[in-house]
Amino acid sequence: MSSVTPEKHEFQAEVKQLLDIVIHSLYTNKEVFVRELISNSSDALEKLRHLKITEKDIFDDHLELEINITTDDTANTITIQDFGLGMSHDELVENLGTIAHSGSKQFLQAIKEGGEENANLIGQFGVGFYSAFMVASEVKVYSHSWKEDEEGHLWKSDGSGAYEIEPVEGQRRGTKIVISLAEEQKELAKAEQIQRIIKEYSSFVQFPINLNGERVNTQDAIWLKNTSEVKDEDYTEFYKFACKAFDEPMLRLHFNADAPLTINALLYTPATNIEAMGFTRAESEVALYCRKVLIDAEPKGLFPEWLRFLKGVVDSEDLPLNISRETMQDSALVQKLNSVLTKRYLRQLEEEAKKRPETFEKFWNTFGSFLKEGVTSDFTHKDQLTKLLRFESSITDKGKLTSLEDYVSGMKEDQKEIYYLQGSNRESIENGPYLEAFKARNLEVLFLYLPIDEFVMNNIREFDSKTLISADQDDIEMEQLTPEDAGEPLESSEADKLCGWLKETLGERVESVRSSDRLIDSPAMSSNSDKFMTNSMRRMMQQMNPDAPKMDAKVVLHINPRHGLVKNLASLRDSDPDLAKSVAEQIFDNTLVEAGILDDPKKMLGRVYELLEKLSTKD
Repeated sequence: MSSVTPEKHEFQAEVKQLLDIVIHSLYTNKEVFVRELISNSSDALEKLRHLKITEKDIFDDHLELEINITTDDTANTITIQDFGLGMSHDELVENLGTIAHSGSKQFLQAIKEGGEENANLIGQFGVGFYSAFMVASEVKVYSHSWKEDEEGHLWKSDGSGAYEIEPVEGQRRGTKIVISLAEEQKELAKAEQIQRIIKEYSSFVQFPINLNGERVNTQDAIWLKNTSEVKDEDYTEFYKFACKAFDEPMLRLHFNADAPLTINALLYTPATNIEAMGFTRAESEVALYCRKVLIDAEPKGLFPEWLRFLKGVVDSEDLPLNISRETMQDSALVQKLNSVLTKRYLRQLEEEAKKRPETFEKFWNTFGSFLKEGVTSDFTHKDQLTKLLRFESSITDKGKLTSLEDYVSGMKEDQKEIYYLQGSNRESIENGPYLEAFKARNLEVLFLYLPIDEFVMNNIREFDSKTLISADQDDIEMEQLTPEDAGEPLESSEADKLCGWLKETLGERVESVRSSDRLIDSPAMSSNSDKFMTNSMRRMMQQMNPDAPKMDAKVVLHINPRHGLVKNLASLRDSDPDLAKSVAEQIFDNTLVEAGILDDPKKMLGRVYELLEKLSTKD
């Protein structure tokens, strides 16, 4: 080392205050100093690689373009060295003596003016180096410029507001930073700590990173490659590495976009839905990178909440980062990024549904609940999501699915409504009274099995100019139909009398009673006259808030004038009024059970026993 007296420099007046901000306030996570220094080294190597195209005389030209890191937990030091561009005496003063001065930014501008953009340069803000002082008692920077005739120099500072520079002999090309750790940061001198930080933040830096002689970053940033350059096994290996997965993904999406933002994304749809397994609520595992350097492992707002099951990587050089490269600043640009990514993923699902329906059905059976959530919460993408919804229906085999588009394509010419029914399973819907009229008229009905499904339908309301309506609604108009092999109905006047008597007998429990042609095999059914609150929605809301005032159902009782039980009731009304009343109440309660709206079955059960007792004593 030279015996020349070191030059002493004071940081600029405002720099002392700014340096204090960098050290104590700018970064929320002190570990990112490793990321920042590696990023600076990567920039220096990239600049040298570009320089070699035009310059022939490069000092130490034989050195590998790599980053070497050594730890010493005895001396409590970390050394980060690159064989990149290096700095001269004046460049050390300019780049390290002036906060927020960035050679990388100047270099980007120079390349841009020369007609070429280099997206591998990441040090745009000029403060990353100073993050070292968050953990250091002293920082030494040894550097030698790429120019043969320059000297090597040592720059050092304790971060208190001044620095020294002196010449050194024997310095290789590039920059070596020696960080003497503060007492409370000594844990960082352990190799396993630095290895963990490198793998978290800098795994995909393009140049080799060697820690104590062993390479750490062995994975390529395959999301930046052309899809034709990446093999299936490479995608799977990356998925297991980056997403900490043990299985293979169900779907993957690798795409690049230049407008409105530069985006390189690799998104994976996992094979399992952890929420359906009851373990925990899924959290988005799509990491945000800027030029291959991790910015945020769990960024907020990158995707809508209903896509929280996705995993993977999004990299954009256009990110509006704050000065510490930790968060995104411009919410409008973040929303634009969100919109581009979401629409592109939905387009992938549309392509799967069209070209590989079996694969899409597998996706739907695993993650369909998330798309339903999107329909009810995301107005922007509701139309796209609605087309992706799938249902069983009255004309599909069990387990086979159809879409709203398929439904509309098969509708009758004069049909104006899309019908659906909610039930606990297919069998309960098929065996209930509500489907009879639609099957008899060859009208398709979509089957809904989850309470949320009716919220979904209520949010859609209309598809392709067709109104969505629950088949248990009261005001559905249908063509007249006489069932084959059906008996003679009650006379119209007798049916009217029976309806009047039933209304009087049931009182306020029923809004009205009518003789109906919507029944084929069943004697009666209860329909809902509330257009805005279906029976299943009412049940779900009461379950969600059991202390809320009870919401009484608006019920219309339909009777089948051709059914033997109804005819017998008409006769029993005159011959045994007490028994007729019990039978009428039992028929009505049976319809409420089928509709899922009988709140208290105790009274009904007591009546059943009374009826059985009367029947058992009959001669």
